[in-house]
Parts: sequence; C-alpha cells; structure tokens
Amino acid sequence: MYGHPALPPDFVSLPYANPDAPHGGRITTGNTGSFDSLNPFVLKGTAPWQLRFMGYESLMGRSYDEPFTLYGLLAESVEVGPNRQWVEFTLRKEAQFSDGSPVTVEDVIWSFDILGREGHPRYRGFAGHTKEITQTGPRSLRITFNTEDRELALIAGLRPILQKAQFADKDFANVTDAPIGSGPYVVSNYELGRRVTLRRNPDYWGKDLPLRRGTNNLDEIRIEFFGDATVLFEAFKAGELTVLREDNAEKWDSQYDFPAVQRGDVIKAEIPHKKPSRITGLVMNTRRAPFDDIAVREALMQAFNFEFINDTLTGGRQPRVTSYFSNSELAMSLGPATGRVRALLAPFADQLPPEVMTGYALPQSDGSARNRKGIRRAMNALENAGWSVEDGRLTKDGKPLSFSILLRQGSGDTRAIVDLYIQALERLGITARIETVDNAQYEARQSSFDFDMTQFRRDLSLSPGNEQRYYWGADAADTEGSPNLMGVKQPAVDAMIDALLTATDRDDFLAAAHALDRILTAGRYVIPFYQFNISRIAHAKALHYPATTPIYGDGVWFMPEVWWYQEE
Repeated sequence: MYGHPALPPDFVSLPYANPDAPHGGRITTGNTGSFDSLNPFVLKGTAPWQLRFMGYESLMGRSYDEPFTLYGLLAESVEVGPNRQWVEFTLRKEAQFSDGSPVTVEDVIWSFDILGREGHPRYRGFAGHTKEITQTGPRSLRITFNTEDRELALIAGLRPILQKAQFADKDFANVTDAPIGSGPYVVSNYELGRRVTLRRNPDYWGKDLPLRRGTNNLDEIRIEFFGDATVLFEAFKAGELTVLREDNAEKWDSQYDFPAVQRGDVIKAEIPHKKPSRITGLVMNTRRAPFDDIAVREALMQAFNFEFINDTLTGGRQPRVTSYFSNSELAMSLGPATGRVRALLAPFADQLPPEVMTGYALPQSDGSARNRKGIRRAMNALENAGWSVEDGRLTKDGKPLSFSILLRQGSGDTRAIVDLYIQALERLGITARIETVDNAQYEARQSSFDFDMTQFRRDLSLSPGNEQRYYWGADAADTEGSPNLMGVKQPAVDAMIDALLTATDRDDFLAAAHALDRILTAGRYVIPFYQFNISRIAHAKALHYPATTPIYGDGVWFMPEVWWYQEE
C-alpha cells in the first residue's frame, strides 16, 4: 500500500514462524455456543469461525508483521496499473484444491462473481467496485476497478477462492456442507453443534512456499463446543482441551492455579501486540427509539460505572477501551481536533456532535458503587431530552424508558457486567431486562437487527480500509447480516472512510483514521468495556510457539498457525 515489502524476494519464512518446526500432534480448543453449518462463506447457518481461515486460501497472503503488505500465495506474481485502476494475477502452476484438482482462472473468476452475488455480506461490497474481470492468459486474469481506491488491489488478493465444479448443481447460498478448499486443513469429521475436527492435508500443495514454511505444523485441530464459558474452563482444567485463551485478567491471576498448572503440565503465556485493542462493550441500536436520541445514549453511558465494574470483576487490572482504535497509533488524540484531522472534519461540523471538534473522553466515575456524579449527569441529560420520573419510573409522553439487552447463552463475563449495569439503571428509573438466547437465535437476531442493546465486539487492525464501510458505512446500516449493529448512517463517516482509501501517504492515512475514530467515539454508539492489550493463552506444555511474535500478536495467524507439538 505504501513503500516496499519488508521481506526480500528470497525470504525463507515469515519472521515469526519457525521454519524448522516439527510436524505432528493435535491441538484441542473450545468455542462457546453451537454451529449448524460448515460453510463460512454464506449467510445461512452458523459455522465455526475458525473454518474460513484454516481450509481456504486467497491469491495472496499476509505477514502479520506488516499492516499493508501481501505476498504471493495462489498467485505467483501480481501487477498493478500505474494508478491502481487494475490488478493482474498469475496463478501458480502447482496450486491445487484438496481433492487434487488444479486451481484455475475459471475458479478464481467464478469465486469473485458468486461471493459478490450470493456470498456472506462481508464479501459483497467488493463487487460494486469492480468494472470487469477478464482472463488475460492461461493462468492469469485482470480485475479492473470503477472506483478510486488504493486498497482494492489488496482486497482482491485476499478474496477466498473456491472450486467452481463442486457447486455445479447446487444453490450456493443454501449449501451448509464444507466447501472444497486449497488450504492446509480439511474437515475430517464433525458432530453438528458439538465438535469439528480438521486434519492437515499431507498432500497440501503449498507446504514448501516461503509464506508457509513453519506454519500449519499440527496434524489435527479439534474444536469442541460448550454451552458457556464456565463449562469450557472446567473442561480445560480436566484436560479435555489443550489450549485456552483467557480475556479476564483477574481470573488469569486467581483461577489459573489448578494442579496441572502447579505441576507444570499447563503453561501460562502472555503475548503482547501493537494492534488496536478491539472495541468491546454494549451497542445501542439507533434504528429504534430511544437510542436514536444521542442524549439518551449519553445518559446510558454516564450511568455505566466502569471503574466500579472493572474493580469488581477484574480487580482493576484491565484498562478501559477509550476509543475504537485505542492502544494503537490510529487512536484519536484528546482535546480539540487540529491540523489535517480538523480539515477533514470541518465540512461536516454542523452535522456532528460538537465534541467531535472540541474533544471527547468517556465518562469516569469515582469508583464507588453508587456513582452519584455519574447518575446525576445521566439524569441531567435525560431531563434536557424531556424525560422525567413518575412513580419511580422514567417516562416521556407517558411512555416508560425500558429496553432489553440481548445476550448469547453462556456469555459469562458480559452477563456479570450487565447485571451490575442494570442495578445502576434502576436508580434512574430505567427498566432494563436481559434476554438470553441460544447461539442460532442470537446470530439470527443480530443479523436482522432485532435487538435494543446487545453485546458487541469488533476486532480492528492496523490497516483499516474497505471493511470499515461494512462495519460503519451507511449502506451497511440497512444490509441484513452486516456488522453495523448500531445502524450509524453518517455522511461524515463515509467521507472519512473515503479519505482512508484514497490517502497517498502515511500522514494523510493517520489523519483519516483519527478523524473516523473521533466521529464514532463521540457518537456514543457503544458503551465500551476493557482493553485487551495483551493476549493470555494457557496451553499444554507439549505445545510450543516461536520466541518472536508478530506486531499483531495473537490470532488465528499465531495460534494455532505457527505453533507446533513436541513432547520433551
């Protein structure tokens, strides 16, 4: 995207992979909830989230030490036009699917077409930026764009490639079986809702590529499903799982002292990173009253006693998420907007909350259970918006302020947070109730935006780009299945995303990210929880990982991709 790739043309392996790692062994991890599909590329059903990363490949692959660089995977070469108005890929002769058939230009063109028309909404936006896709040689194709967008060439390189022939007589959007992929793992067996096992393909075509050396070392990856996080943790303690990620710092310090840890059979690892800490919290659906009123959203944020909740549940060990890109260089600065950031925002100043320009910071409490100042500020905001207390209930025009908070079954820590939050809302005369549903219902209701408030998590990268349209763009607000759960439809947001995508230098890119962060944070769409500025992984001692970790830290590209199994 900018400058030059960090790795030389003759690189041996990724800088955070061990090219001499042994092959073999198994890793067993756990998910909460359930699944009723093995196809992660369509909207129908719920597939284990790991599948689209382990069994399927794209034309190019990433190094998670570089935010804006791709290297050849299915493609042996790539060429872009002088203004990035087109990109051309040439496929490797040896690239093949897991059934031994070659990956062809026809498969690539079909994959772009079908995902753009019938795939999961996360894949559909790209088609609108494509003018045409044409075959230019026996193993080459060119994609021409109709939009000025420097990132589109990279997005094209990351599109999953599927086998056309397997869907010849099938309705793509309704297939729930696992598609045939070209990746290093295939689904070997499964029990719907309970477990799925992936086996490393011994004939995997790309095992000797520099991008793949030292990766995908485990013979088997098993994913077990549990009703909630408590049962999952007990299964790990009992040895049914060999690895577990832990988000709660208090639990990490106080509950990971069971006998297997004391014996040294389970190791506690902490993995640092330099990426945004992700935005997690409770999201408000602005498609519905009263969340369409920013004064109500402000009041609900003032009533959220983060300092007390954090101290109660994590011992105060985890700092708060302060913005959408917190813990990274992309995060907005406190205080008034200045310089390039101000110039980008100025044309929209009269459409935005004033704090976007003057500066915004999340409310802070004194840490006490009562949070009197926060409750008082919340009540002032509500009174200014026309709400008043009648018979102990907050009402406006005779209607009480009440809503439901949709949670996934087994939501664990989020449920504990919400229980404390509801107690604070009661003191304002607001009635909030919890709706707990199973995984399938939860996914369906989020997809159709059928909720008032719900738990929210969005992992953000150091290379924000076109996916931001999908996360917060106006078009996504009305697209069923999109992650724009808050329903934000703000011209300034779309303009800042455009600025991200057309930036020609690093300074302009950072200014656009800072401006976007200001709009989203001051918009009061999400009540943020904790930062996750390190990853905590407990694992069996036979599992190992390289001493060097990527700047992106932990993720599926790290555990299990570069891990290996080796007994003492």
